[in-house]
Amino acid sequence: MVYSNLIASERLSHSRNADLPRRSNTDDVTETEVCNFEDLFDSSNKPGIFNPLDIITALFLCSDGFVQQELALKMSMCQFSVPLLLPNCDTKQCTLMLWAIRDIVKKYRPSDLSESKGFIEERIVTSELPMVSFVRLGECSMSKSEILNKLLSNSQQYHDTFVHCDMECGDTPRRISNGLAEITWYLPCGNKNMDIFSEPVAIANLRGDIASFETQFSFLWQTSAAVFVLFDQPDSKWELLTDPKCKAKIYLVGKQNSKGLTPDGLKKIANMLSLNKSRILIKRKQTNDADFVTELKNAVSNVLSNTKHKISVEQMAGIADKLGIEVDEDSPECQDGKEKADAITAEIKDTFKYKEEQFPLQGKIWKELTFLEKEQFRLREVGSENIEDYITKLKKKKEEKRQKQNSYAMSGVMARFITAISSPEKERGYFLKWMRMNLDNLSRVKLSGLREKYKEKYRDSDNKNEIKEIDQQLSNSSLGVEHFFREMGQIYEASLYLPETDPSRQQLLNLPKLCAQLLLDGFPLELVDGDASNIPLRWVREVLYQLNDFVSPKNKIVVVTVLGVQSTGKSTLLNTMFGVQFAVSSGRCTRGAFMLLIKLLLDQLNEMTQAAAKMEKREKNKKFTDVMEYNPDTGNCYIPGLWNGNPPMAPVNAGYSEAVYDLKKNIIQLLGKCGSTSNNILEFREWITSLWKAVKHENFIFSFRNSLVADAYMRLCTEYNKWEWAFKKEMYTWVTNAETKISNFGTVAATSDIFDMENFITELESEAVTELMKLESIILENLKKYFEQPEGHVHLVERYREDFSNSIKSLRAQTESSVSNQLRVAADLKKGKQRLDKIKTSYTEEIGKAVCELIDECRKKKVEMTDSELDVSFDEMWIKTLKTLSFAAQQTSDIYANIYRQLLTNISPKGSHACELLNKKSLKDCGLKPFEYTPKGVRENMKVALKGLWSWKDIVKERQKNADSIIADCSEFVSRKIENKTNYHDTYIQEILHIIDEKLNNDDVNSDIKFEVSLKQHICGSAARKFQKMHEDFIRENDPQTCLQENKEKFCTDFKDVFYQCQKKAEEFTNQCLKPAVENFVYRSLGSDIVDKILTKIEFSTRMSFQYMVLLDLIEKNNFESFQRYILSYEEYVKKWIIERIEEKFSSEFSISELEDIRLRSCTEDINIAIKNAKAEKTDSLKTFVENICKELGDKLVISQDALNAFMVLNKADQEQFTHWLRECVKEMKEALREKFKNTDFDATLRHLHLKPQDELFRRVVGCGKQCPFCKIPCDAGGKAHSEHFASLHRPNGLGQYRSMFSRKLCTDICSSLVISDKTFSCTEIALQPYKEYRKIFPDWNIPPDSSLKASEYWKYVMNKYNMKFAEAYVAKPADIPDDWGEITVDQAKDSLKKYNGK
Repeated sequence: MVYSNLIASERLSHSRNADLPRRSNTDDVTETEVCNFEDLFDSSNKPGIFNPLDIITALFLCSDGFVQQELALKMSMCQFSVPLLLPNCDTKQCTLMLWAIRDIVKKYRPSDLSESKGFIEERIVTSELPMVSFVRLGECSMSKSEILNKLLSNSQQYHDTFVHCDMECGDTPRRISNGLAEITWYLPCGNKNMDIFSEPVAIANLRGDIASFETQFSFLWQTSAAVFVLFDQPDSKWELLTDPKCKAKIYLVGKQNSKGLTPDGLKKIANMLSLNKSRILIKRKQTNDADFVTELKNAVSNVLSNTKHKISVEQMAGIADKLGIEVDEDSPECQDGKEKADAITAEIKDTFKYKEEQFPLQGKIWKELTFLEKEQFRLREVGSENIEDYITKLKKKKEEKRQKQNSYAMSGVMARFITAISSPEKERGYFLKWMRMNLDNLSRVKLSGLREKYKEKYRDSDNKNEIKEIDQQLSNSSLGVEHFFREMGQIYEASLYLPETDPSRQQLLNLPKLCAQLLLDGFPLELVDGDASNIPLRWVREVLYQLNDFVSPKNKIVVVTVLGVQSTGKSTLLNTMFGVQFAVSSGRCTRGAFMLLIKLLLDQLNEMTQAAAKMEKREKNKKFTDVMEYNPDTGNCYIPGLWNGNPPMAPVNAGYSEAVYDLKKNIIQLLGKCGSTSNNILEFREWITSLWKAVKHENFIFSFRNSLVADAYMRLCTEYNKWEWAFKKEMYTWVTNAETKISNFGTVAATSDIFDMENFITELESEAVTELMKLESIILENLKKYFEQPEGHVHLVERYREDFSNSIKSLRAQTESSVSNQLRVAADLKKGKQRLDKIKTSYTEEIGKAVCELIDECRKKKVEMTDSELDVSFDEMWIKTLKTLSFAAQQTSDIYANIYRQLLTNISPKGSHACELLNKKSLKDCGLKPFEYTPKGVRENMKVALKGLWSWKDIVKERQKNADSIIADCSEFVSRKIENKTNYHDTYIQEILHIIDEKLNNDDVNSDIKFEVSLKQHICGSAARKFQKMHEDFIRENDPQTCLQENKEKFCTDFKDVFYQCQKKAEEFTNQCLKPAVENFVYRSLGSDIVDKILTKIEFSTRMSFQYMVLLDLIEKNNFESFQRYILSYEEYVKKWIIERIEEKFSSEFSISELEDIRLRSCTEDINIAIKNAKAEKTDSLKTFVENICKELGDKLVISQDALNAFMVLNKADQEQFTHWLRECVKEMKEALREKFKNTDFDATLRHLHLKPQDELFRRVVGCGKQCPFCKIPCDAGGKAHSEHFASLHRPNGLGQYRSMFSRKLCTDICSSLVISDKTFSCTEIALQPYKEYRKIFPDWNIPPDSSLKASEYWKYVMNKYNMKFAEAYVAKPADIPDDWGEITVDQAKDSLKKYNGK
């Protein structure tokens, strides 16, 4: 209705002004306009302009009680008057705004406290003060409000407390605010030179003529100590001032130049009202405003000095009731809230005692729980005790404390509090407001004094104990609503330790939902208990979970945090910017609020960063901007002091509001930019959980890595693994095609016009570089796009971006080196093969000529010859021709010598002693029997024993185990090379030596030069023996004379079938040339196809997923030997597991035959296309026709040159018929190969594959290959070029064979606990190193200190179950298993794995 009146009035204004002439935009003026000066005297009011008082009145009328309180509080802070009596133009009634101004707290120093420097701080509605009212009777030429502003302002600072006519829009006619009574307070500061009045006083101002608002005037007259009546006309209604019930003194204020105002008239009025001359103030013509205000001030001061009539706004409510004035606090909801709040707070006599009795769960027990929780993370008092036993004791103590909490019944106060906040929203709001105000009132007197004392001691005293004592008193005397919610949270947390079916627990399940609703209502939630310095984590998590349910799907959340020292206006700043309700210290006079970044340029911040980094052993962080995004040019904001002048009468500084508004705009803009990367509420909950754990470790600045980061990192790893495989697959296909081209080089199947092998290889290397650059740019672009996407929390893993970028570049460099090496090896082998092929071709041509001559000779006889006669003739020709050929013996190489040279080159950098050791034994004598590591000599045995003692390990067994693993890997490599049936190449032994060096570098068991040389001799000796045989077999199989003898039968058959043998020649070409090439193609391609299929399974998506599946499989097998093999022979076990997984998938979900068939179909289609294209060229020669087919297939198939040459001999078949039969033979070949593939078992298929899928998958999941230096768990980091190794699931060190050096018992300590303890380790012969400083020895490893990591429960379960067997296997004594390990079930162990895998 208020707005309707305002709009109606505006419409009338518009209609009145509708016909007024408008100013022209041009300079041309009509004569009429020039002569019309009347409009210069018209009202300057414009349509759409409202009087500020109307706006204030409308706002209060349209607001509920809580908004009215906020409005009144902010207006009072700005030293504006606030509504005391609010008129309602619809009902013609007014309301006493007691509730609206109840939240205003003022702090001042009256004259009697000026010496002691004491002060009074109280809620203004309860302050009993004299009130002086200013009203108007009839018309008045003086501005009452302007006079009041001058009265209340000192000479140094003028302030408009009341709206007056000379202010902007102040002269606009009032429409709804007449009858408004405003109130303000003048409060002294205790300085005589500054105070206008030495005592506090309330000033009331009634808008409008008292003749029109008799009820409001009567109210002010009855509540005031004095009423100053401003008038102009002597014939006003003076009878209104003659009520005998009103005790307030009447003062008349007039102006000499008013019409009709004469001395006689004043005398008459004075007699009527019984006023003496001192209570009549007349502003004479010669009196200026300053002098008149001084007179007025003296009159008010006189009132204050002599009056005993003091009243509080609360007491005014009784007078209002008698006059029929409504009181805003009389609403049922407000009274209900007050009644419930009073019932709770009325019991408070001694705050400290009250808290102990009513809040038992948050007192001493909660602080003890806090200590136990932090100690569980920091392990400061563990001493020499076993860490896991110590942690178990701490857990038991925590459970005991929770049980003690549950032994307390809920106090009556808490029961009433929970019942009250369960009320409907409006009643709940009033209740909480009354609670806050009542509690503030109770603690204000003592707290105010203590705060001042604390500030004084903090500034001046060096006695920390004294400050600490005052701080404790502050804590004991402080009681707010947060203590009730704190207790509520503890009640809930304690209930979680009760059985799930316990009725008490069931009754409390709704508490988090209740608190979440309060969050939605605008009430703050305490995250950190400031008294105990702890977070009730499960309570906070559940409240946020309920909040998420309330607001989903709009559940995105961003966090704004304000940091600063005490009393710098942090809460005020947030409340001002966002309208939130953080508690502020009542009456605090903050002189200025600064964002601390202002006063630090950037060097000081860098120094602070370096200091924190050094403390956390993360010295690579050198700059503040390494930690936080900060731009000194745009990231600074100056906020001036809150008050403009000296409190208590200082208004809020307008510059403060403007600066805060600008800051808010900047913050909102920043929040808008991070909208897509912001967390939802549940993710924010995880942030809190992870951050709090990190804080408890006291090294969270740089080491902090929460579960959301881990999840984002896993997603990045999953994507990177896809990109990496696509890169590798593409390059594998390219290399396969390149090797095919090299194999076909110089044959009829060659596709290149280059005839020099070296030039050809150079061209291929150039193509490889181009291809690698293309693939590298693709994967880098994928990485860039990944970090540009709005989802997936990619900003959380931004710091890993460079690691993955480096991994991509490293992948490209490694692949380039590997590809170049493969091309060179293929070229070298091809060159050797070409030399042999050239010799064999020349011999074959000679035999071919002789056979042709024999055919001609037999045909000339013109007699039909039998098969036996043809055989005799052929044998004679064969012997005769062979005698004409000179066969040079093929030279075999000394592979031992070649390998020795490579080994010597590898060993030489190790020094002369290494070379001496190498020369002591011939390579031919090495590798003949299994390798055994045995230290020789007393000194060496003592040395090794000493190392084992200090490092708690059996060094001999460790080295033997590592040697066995390396030997197995090298033997597998040699076997693969031998399966290829190629000649030996020096790169083979170079690769073997690289495998050995890489494995030894990853080994931390103090390998020495003797061990290294003997191991290399053993492996190289064994390899040399096998490679020598491989080389000799190759020479023998490719000997020209042997090859001719092997083909004798074929030549004879060709001789007898020379006439019209189309079908047989087609079969021969298919079976001898095409079929082996197709089979080879399928096996070259099938490996990557299998990998593609397996990678669709989740267990191979990331290393963590793989580990999860392996560990889950292990625990389900329930077999000790499997665990032992996994721990001691990780690579061997994992490789076998991968093969089993591949076989399992291809026996159940996938079909290997389908993959083979896809490749087979593709290949036969290419062959048929090649036949079609070759036929289209219409060659006269069958030889040319076949050569064209081979060229068409040259990029895909490697066709044996020997078989092709043999086929070409005596080939005079008809081309048309040959083509027909060739197509039929290809069909038969496809079916024959399909059947062959189907009947080949899976193991045999894997052996035939060029790319071994198990090896590729192993390389994918093994990552960098590094293992934790203590528990040997493999690194989880993505890519291979990461700058830091880390693992998410560490295990008890005893599983890695660590034992106590004295008791020889297996250790139960876990790395993530050790690194925060004061315990030591040794990796050198004598020096012991603190675990806390492990990064000095292992700088590349990051072991997060988290003693509560649930994932470790898996290994605790395993060690507990197989303790005796591990001890027996490790030749040690069983570990002393902590009690709580025995309580872990197999299901809990499996569940812990899910946490490790982010499920």
